[in-house]
Amino acid sequence: MECNMEGNLARCTCTYEPCSRKGKCCECIQYHWRMKELPGCLFPPGAERTYDRSLANFIRIYSQK
Repeated sequence: MECNMEGNLARCTCTYEPCSRKGKCCECIQYHWRMKELPGCLFPPGAERTYDRSLANFIRIYSQK
């Protein structure tokens, strides 16, 4: 399977501009998982902009909905 970077970039909601993994979802997921985090695209826009990608923040956000 080839990475569809163009399509990925069109859907990427991450606002962290200097990220070298933008559009490379497999690299992004691996990076954040090593850090015990989730990628920004899994968070609602307001939460994504805080750059708190922690699992605890993800659970807190979605357990309130």
